[in-house]
Amino acid sequence: MKRVLIAMSGGVDSSTAALLLRDQGYNLVGCTMQLWDHSENGTRCCSLEDVYDARRIADHLDFPYYLVNLRDEFQNRVIRPFIASYLEGRTPIPCTLCNTFLKFDTLIEYAIKLGIDLVATGHYARIKADPDDGYLLFKGRDSQKDQSYYLFELTQAQLSHTLFPVGDFDKPSIRDIATRGGLLTAGKAESQEICFIPDGDYPAFIRRHAAEVDPSFLPVLQRYEEPGPIYFRDGTLLGTHSGIYRYTVGQRRGLRISHHKPLYVVRLDVEKNSVVVGYKEDVYSRGLVADKVNWLSRTNPRSPFEAKVKVRANHTEVPAQIRPGPEESSVTVLFREPQLAVTPGQAAVIYESDRVLGGGWITSTIP
Repeated sequence: MKRVLIAMSGGVDSSTAALLLRDQGYNLVGCTMQLWDHSENGTRCCSLEDVYDARRIADHLDFPYYLVNLRDEFQNRVIRPFIASYLEGRTPIPCTLCNTFLKFDTLIEYAIKLGIDLVATGHYARIKADPDDGYLLFKGRDSQKDQSYYLFELTQAQLSHTLFPVGDFDKPSIRDIATRGGLLTAGKAESQEICFIPDGDYPAFIRRHAAEVDPSFLPVLQRYEEPGPIYFRDGTLLGTHSGIYRYTVGQRRGLRISHHKPLYVVRLDVEKNSVVVGYKEDVYSRGLVADKVNWLSRTNPRSPFEAKVKVRANHTEVPAQIRPGPEESSVTVLFREPQLAVTPGQAAVIYESDRVLGGGWITSTIP
């Protein structure tokens, strides 16, 4: 009987993943990663309530359960890059970093130390083994819940040790399975926004935590809290911003500028502490350049090819030509139709139908 370390968030998805695996005959060990102290803002994610719920699910399904303290790793691998990205004028994706460095790196290493070969999570995604191309990653069946976008950095080794039990189900089916299984999390509300910033106020979070995460952030933060100019695309001064890290490409609200047409953030110039705005048509890009590209298959593409690309989590993937760079770690993407608010710091994830081919981090856009 194969042993599986099931990562439990205290929510319905991971709880039902545990139920499905138990019913398939796996020998389970449950764990919750304690990542962040939420006592100051009261969010549910990783809270004591979630820990208690996860423990009760493990008791209900009769398998051992452990709480794993990964706060230091989370701060170094997720929080620090998150703050650094904003202070560099980019918009980060902390969920991908958490998946890459904690759930499918640190957690797999932890499982192997315990003599456990497999790790399972409640992600809505699917893995299939191919005799020629290794382990392949696919979208979850539920298009509304699919989380494959956040998983593009997984390696062949990590995929070989991973199970996604809920990936073949839609959300209503998962809640139904949980209800029939008597799981107390069956009707539990889902966490929203980034888990460590439940109110969505990124600037306030950065102000509170920048110095404690890395003292070197403080002078940078103080500089970027200083008011600076807001220029129109032609260089005309339109107003003053209240701190450049409060803005992101494509942003419309909060500019506090009276204008005869809606204005959008087109570019952030962190060196000059300025925000450049324009009209909606100015926020469209014909393409992008991405680095730190990870190809999920055993063989990497060498020549241009057609595929679909997703440039943010809530974006529908669009047709594009993919041009691998001279180095495997870079790629140029040319959209068939210009795309709105392509943002440095976000990920460009490449799909062939519902299969994830790979992805990278957006460094620049092509106007």
